[in-house]
Amino acid sequence: MNERPGAVLEQRSGPGGSPGLGWRPTAAPAAFAPDDIADIIGNVRHPVHVVRETATGMLGLALGGAVVGAGESELSLVGTLPPIYPEWLGDREFCEAHGVRFPYVTGAMANGIATPALVIAMAEAGMMGIFGAGGLSYEAVERGLDEIQAALAGRPGLAWGANLIHSPNEVSLETRVAELFIQRRVPVIEASAFMKLTPAVVHCALAGLDTDPAGNIVRRNHVMAKVSRPEVARMFMQPAPAALVSALVASGKLTEREAELAQYVPVAEDVTVESDSGGHTDNRPLPALFSEIVMLRDELAQQHALHRRVRVGAAGGLGAPQAVAGAFAMGAAYVLTGTVNQACVESGLSPAGRAMLAKAGIADVMMAPASDMFEMGVNLQVLKRGTMFAPRGKKLYEWYAGNPDLSSVVAKHGPELEKILGASVAEVWEDTQRYWQQRDPAVLELASRDPKYQMALVFRWYLGQSSRWAISGIPERALDYQIWCGPAMGAFNSWVAGSYLEPCENRQAVQVALNLLEGAAQVSRASAARSCGVPVPAKAFAFAPRPLAV
Repeated sequence: MNERPGAVLEQRSGPGGSPGLGWRPTAAPAAFAPDDIADIIGNVRHPVHVVRETATGMLGLALGGAVVGAGESELSLVGTLPPIYPEWLGDREFCEAHGVRFPYVTGAMANGIATPALVIAMAEAGMMGIFGAGGLSYEAVERGLDEIQAALAGRPGLAWGANLIHSPNEVSLETRVAELFIQRRVPVIEASAFMKLTPAVVHCALAGLDTDPAGNIVRRNHVMAKVSRPEVARMFMQPAPAALVSALVASGKLTEREAELAQYVPVAEDVTVESDSGGHTDNRPLPALFSEIVMLRDELAQQHALHRRVRVGAAGGLGAPQAVAGAFAMGAAYVLTGTVNQACVESGLSPAGRAMLAKAGIADVMMAPASDMFEMGVNLQVLKRGTMFAPRGKKLYEWYAGNPDLSSVVAKHGPELEKILGASVAEVWEDTQRYWQQRDPAVLELASRDPKYQMALVFRWYLGQSSRWAISGIPERALDYQIWCGPAMGAFNSWVAGSYLEPCENRQAVQVALNLLEGAAQVSRASAARSCGVPVPAKAFAFAPRPLAV
């Protein structure tokens, strides 16, 4: 076990016993010292030769030079590592399907934190950005689409998308937003937080299905499903249930032709495996979850004889080049980042909120109740450092679970409740009523019949407002800021410490993306060299952030 692999150390001969090829320098000599090896590995856009010193058997790296015949050099050629470009790290089919240069997506951060400005910047850089439509009113979603489509008008090849978030408490809003996306021809619809398929998301996936002259199925809308459980992934990676499709046909939302073609395609052709991320997450580790879902993808493709292949991307925990390189090494078709983009200048988060994120470490996160699925006990991952939102949110859910109505909580914990709310219960209920009267009056009708539901609405007021306070940067509510955050933020902050990307004002989403991808290319090159037996030093796996051009 102490011997090095013979395939690397033994001199190989060609047919007839003749020695292999050699290498001769024409400019710089071969590198055998650790620092010199690290320097060569940084040249990712050039082929690199793996060479062996005949006299000592030492392995090293070389750039350029000349390949010569056997015996013409003291260095034998073991092999050549091809150039690595960030564009090549993922699945070319993903890039071709969406017209992107890089296999890189900025995910939808709810409540408009993934702003139109972020989406536009990514599209113009040859990447894909998803507009954070989740949690916004219908009118705000319309305004966001207007801004994006106006900026990208006349450039149909640029990729972008918008988020359709599962809204079990606002089914009508989910349906209206889905229909808006179809009407406005949003090219990519990122489906998130779904626990089951709904008519809205299936409508998005199947509307516009057709065939080209060669008989190949063509999609007008692409659903990109973000999943963190195999059972949810299964629903998106196979054809839509016949009953749902039939119901959409009966309601006039799908044609018979679209329904016929639906049986040959998965609901989503891009499935993002979301591991330990900010916001809605099951905190699962990426390697285990990704491999499980890839195996499931292959099983379902064979079972259903699908005409279209499902591409699997990776998200969660991607805050440094090593993590991005690891995702691609596992076979990710693309990577999707989230938390790290919240601290960028294009983010909809307030400068105060971005500054808090820029100080976070990997352990400065905590699970807290989700506003949109509060009654179901669903949690999401948020920033813990500098804010009391998480423990206060947990306290509200404990009171909700342990009491039949709001008056019971007020009787037991009135002063503490109003301290959390920052207002009287009566004031909060009045504000809640005004909000739902505009958004969905049926919610108030239900609350009038169900005291526990009324309590949930009051508590959800705090959970919802806490996000808005962070977005607006209300200083007196800084301790209540709800900022979705995963451990990737801490890894990113450690990586950029001391570099030009450390200050928030320098964090542009495109620069963050380019540096993560460039760094991942270097890590991939270092790993490839090491797999050839080259003694690659640890410093070769480190990439320092720098200004990069697209």
